Amino acid sequence: MSSRSRSRTVIRGGLVITASDEIHADVLIEDGRIAALAASGTPAAETFAADRVIDATGKYVIPGGVDAHTHMELPFGGTHASDTFETGTRAAAWGGTTTIVDFAVQSVGHTLREGLDAWHAKAEGNCAIDYGFHMIVSDVNAETLKEMDLLVEEGVTSFKQFMAYPGVFYSDDGQILRAMQRSAENGGLIMMHAENGIAIDVLVEQALARGETDPRYHGEVRKVLLEAEATHRAIKLAQVAGAPLYVVHVSATEAVAELARARDEGLNVFGETCPQYLFLSTDNLAEPDFEGAKYVCSTPLRPREHQAQLWKGLRTNDLQVVSTDHCPFCFVGQKELGRGDFSKIPNGLPGVENRMDLLHQAVLDGHISRRRWIEIACATPARMFGLYPKKGTIAPGADADVVIYDPQAEQVMSASEHHMNVDYSAYEGKRVTGRVETVLSRGELVITERKYTGHAGHGVYTPRSTCQYLN
Repeated sequence: MSSRSRSRTVIRGGLVITASDEIHADVLIEDGRIAALAASGTPAAETFAADRVIDATGKYVIPGGVDAHTHMELPFGGTHASDTFETGTRAAAWGGTTTIVDFAVQSVGHTLREGLDAWHAKAEGNCAIDYGFHMIVSDVNAETLKEMDLLVEEGVTSFKQFMAYPGVFYSDDGQILRAMQRSAENGGLIMMHAENGIAIDVLVEQALARGETDPRYHGEVRKVLLEAEATHRAIKLAQVAGAPLYVVHVSATEAVAELARARDEGLNVFGETCPQYLFLSTDNLAEPDFEGAKYVCSTPLRPREHQAQLWKGLRTNDLQVVSTDHCPFCFVGQKELGRGDFSKIPNGLPGVENRMDLLHQAVLDGHISRRRWIEIACATPARMFGLYPKKGTIAPGADADVVIYDPQAEQVMSASEHHMNVDYSAYEGKRVTGRVETVLSRGELVITERKYTGHAGHGVYTPRSTCQYLN
């Protein structure tokens, strides 16, 4: 261990906010971990001696964000996501996120191990912050099912399946049931992209035949009812298998209702939404001159009236997590692949840098409390994916992943200001209050008073335990 990482740091005078508490406290960091907390100004706090003192007076001291849904360097639609693990994790740090869980991909005809090894090779030595992996399962067979057991044992404890994208990632109900049955035995968590892809493909074909080629038709063919139907079906398959279920990027009122009903029945069913569904809408998809292509993602943006139910779901805990589904494609040269055919627009939005700030704005707008902000962005994703209390909280023994957050600073979100490797911002011109000032990852300064002081290779692969959020 380097002498630098053995140093002691004290963060003084800030308001420490976790999912459960708010306290004016000093935080002592030693050997990359939280060593102690003591109420500011008390004799206990005054005993904290350190090589480095960070003054957080008037600021929040919060756990680093955990973004449990990112796609760095993802191949999609003949191109690949524009953020590398290096650029993407650096941008995450700028936005106050200190851990990502990215998706390794099994291609049809290949093993899970081949996919996982390929993603390890992309990430290793390149990340500014810590990272873990989920596994996309595209080819369920006897060997794949055995491999799932091995992956759980080595800390890849969640598996994503798709009811969408026939011919690419799609799994049929039988394959989904088999994977769920296996996860019921090995403790893994199935994550589901819940849209009826078979039906959507019919609607895509019909829309294009009618000459409906603009980006807004992407939202019109991927109907709310086909998200709700797939969500319902996934829940019932999980119930048959006796397995927990995590539904990713929930975007619509009707899908939230399916989750709420299942949870009222006591089922271990969980839901995630993303900032784009909380802050953007089909109005963006309909922007003229092909600008709407910037907002093409799946599940798609919905009419604005769905936002109220998503916020309500976050308050009632029918939705537990806000992740980004960060999957950026540049407008020039990538999104433009779909000019004249919306079905060829690469699906995905940039957002890993914006999540913590947008959710702080939601606190100011009255949608959620400060502690709920930390719960849905830090603590629950860490618990859901087996990283807690190492990640997601500020408590003795936790990794010193800490953000000094200025709740008064104002900023205007813009591609000219962000650090994501993409040529547009999904939130261009949006004014928000609150901004990251300083970020520590395992006690090392990654952002220091709005300057990047981290480096590629600081971030390490982090194996995960099984879901810690079950009933």
